[in-house]
Amino acid sequence: MTVLRALAFNLYFILLTIVMGIMAFPIRLVAPGRALAYARLWTALTLRGLCRICNIDIQVSGRENLPAGPCLLACQHQSMFDTLVWMNLVPRPTYVMKRELERIPLVGPMLRLSGMIPVDRDGKARALRALLAEADRAVSDNRQIIIFPEGTRRPPGAPISLQPGIAALSGHTRVPVIPVVTDAGLHWGPNALVKQPGTIHIVIGAPLPDGLRRAQLLPAIGAAWRELCADHALPLPAPDTTT
Repeated sequence: MTVLRALAFNLYFILLTIVMGIMAFPIRLVAPGRALAYARLWTALTLRGLCRICNIDIQVSGRENLPAGPCLLACQHQSMFDTLVWMNLVPRPTYVMKRELERIPLVGPMLRLSGMIPVDRDGKARALRALLAEADRAVSDNRQIIIFPEGTRRPPGAPISLQPGIAALSGHTRVPVIPVVTDAGLHWGPNALVKQPGTIHIVIGAPLPDGLRRAQLLPAIGAAWRELCADHALPLPAPDTTT
């Protein structure tokens, strides 16, 4: 039954994406300012389908730790679920995403219009300058910036290995850094077609201290993740390999 439910959700997701992607053409042409609202509708319908079809619940703890204005959400990344759920958890989300996603038919053009931040992971210094400029725009637009500091999806319990981009963003923007943990990978694995029933937990931690340098920030994120996982009985990451 779990496999059949997963197949039904996958079909629902594909059809929903195609239909809404086609219906997005008028927005792209005449109402680009509505792109974020439209993207939020797409993700809301996607997650509603996931919950109803695959018998998955979503439990969010720590919402009181979210500031009213812009911030950096330093999130564990275990699943495609993570790239969807924040669209409807904060009022003005902006994801830091790999530039290749802009090439996805129908979806890609809407990502840019809705204010997502594409990053060329091979662009080095030029890519970093572009990232910081886009972050300035997001902060001035009162957006919440979602970033996955590990840079790729990792299974629950994997060692923590953080990339330095979040340190550059934190030092440049000076907005609060909020650690976030999840167990989404237990129900929607990194590359899993089958979705396991149960409850996906998202735990939002307290903001990290202001003014941390790179050498301090990356270990602080790892320590906060481990503490949050331990406190909420989520899969505990192995000792980190951050340098």
